[in-house]
Amino acid sequence: MNTDQGSQFTGSAWITTLTEADVKISMDGRGRYLDNIFIERLWRSLKQEAVYLHELQDGFQAKRVIKDWIGFYNSERPHTALDKRSPDDAFFDTARTQKAA
Repeated sequence: MNTDQGSQFTGSAWITTLTEADVKISMDGRGRYLDNIFIERLWRSLKQEAVYLHELQDGFQAKRVIKDWIGFYNSERPHTALDKRSPDDAFFDTARTQKAA
């Protein structure tokens, strides 16, 4: 498993769990956020646009909030890199174009 060096991935409980399951551990270099820049941006957006806006009472509520936001992110939220289209629109437009060809 490859992770960054965040506290959740360097804690003894996590390391022990992986070691006991015979999982090979690999970590990016310290401060190498650029290695995962796209996923880091996704996590930042999720936290700022959904998680931090709610006083989450439990894991069930957190799961609902995150699921709803991911649905919004993929089907409604415009993305600059996709010419202001949602990922779903960009994907399905490409799939339709390829099928027609």
